[in-house]
Amino acid sequence: MDDLTQPLGYRLITGPDDAEFCVRVSALLAQGYRLYGSPALTFDGERVIAAQALVLADPQA
Repeated sequence: MDDLTQPLGYRLITGPDDAEFCVRVSALLAQGYRLYGSPALTFDGERVIAAQALVLADPQA
């Protein structure tokens, strides 16, 4: 489970490369997170799996 209410200095979001993944990343961007590095993609034999790191400049905010 992913608790988007708990501010952390670093998050790595993973999951199928679909609209829900984009919603999860977008929600964190709206909370003040910034993308950290490029996304990573892999194929699990059935679908593309994405990973994106995000950082929060001030996790105490």
